[in-house]
Amino acid sequence: MPEISAGILLHRHGPNGRELLLVHPGGPFWARKDEAAWSIPKGLIDPNEALEAAARREFAEEVGTVPEGALAPLGEFKLSSGKQLVVFALEGDFDPKTLISNSFEMEWPPRSGQRQSFPEVDRAGWFSLDAARTKLHLGQRVLVDVLLAHTGP
Repeated sequence: MPEISAGILLHRHGPNGRELLLVHPGGPFWARKDEAAWSIPKGLIDPNEALEAAARREFAEEVGTVPEGALAPLGEFKLSSGKQLVVFALEGDFDPKTLISNSFEMEWPPRSGQRQSFPEVDRAGWFSLDAARTKLHLGQRVLVDVLLAHTGP
């Protein structure tokens, strides 16, 4: 049984068209990566947790606010890791300057015996549809077209 993640693709009408909120993973492995490094706020569901509840919880953990409003299901997507990603769309707004993310600990530098804390998400930003297609992880790029099929441009 593959692991299942749930997430929310927050979108809005910006000054130059539709924009998507994407988050950049924190930690030293992602620090210098940009293209194909961004994601929607998402994470693993807990046992017996409803998918929408998991998507809202993960959004809050990674971004710092619980998104309000009705979620529109976009579908299930298989990621290259073998995980299943269930995605919901939500039209709304968020100021990336107010980002507050959970943190995680890891040994860093490797084999040093020292543990350091890093944010799960180190930054968030609004991206045009074209920019999102290059910023998103390869397995999530399809979300741009799926969102457009559901909402229009």
